[in-house]
Order: sequence, then C-alpha cells, then structure tokens
Amino acid sequence: MSKKNKQKKNKGIKRRDLEKMMAAQMGQAQNQTFLGGLGRLLPAGRNEQFLLGLAVGGVAAYVLSDEEIRGKLFKGAIKAYAGMAGSLAEMKEQMADLQAEVQAEQNGLI
Repeated sequence: MSKKNKQKKNKGIKRRDLEKMMAAQMGQAQNQTFLGGLGRLLPAGRNEQFLLGLAVGGVAAYVLSDEEIRGKLFKGAIKAYAGMAGSLAEMKEQMADLQAEVQAEQNGLI
C-alpha cells in the first residue's frame, strides 16, 4: 500500500525532467543561427534520405541534360558572379578611401 501512495503523490513533473526540458529549450535558443534550423528540414530515416537524393539527382540530371535550361543557368550564375565581383571591388575602393582619410587625419592634414 505504501508504494501506491508514493506513486500517487509523484504525479507532477519531476525536477529532473523539468531541468532536462529547460536545458533543451536553452540549447535550442543558443543554436538558432541563420542556418541553424536546416537540420530539421532533412529527413531522418535512410529510406527518406534515399528518396530525397533520388529526387535531387533526377532534377539535376534533367536540368543539366537540357541545353536551353543549362545555358540559362550558367548565364545567371555568371551574372551573379560578376555582380558580386563588382561589389567587392567597390568595397575595396571604399576601404582604400577610408584608410587614406584616417592617414591624413593622423598626419594632421585635415
């Protein structure tokens, strides 16, 4: 009888379980980065991973085998690369200007 009474008293959440839940929540809050949630989007089982790989491979094979789509894809990639390279050159130029201004301030020219 005494065991049953003890079991009835322990119906609530145990402290150990509560601490585990709190730790899990705090861990999730700390790991929320820009790409932190991508792992949850991927399937967990082997069959699901195989099917996802099969689908992605099929789409990639179709896209790369079609000459018109492949041309558009490569043109878009080249335009994106050129845009990033131009932006990087502009940023380097701005940094050089800022360094020249700081140098001039240190020398007392401004």
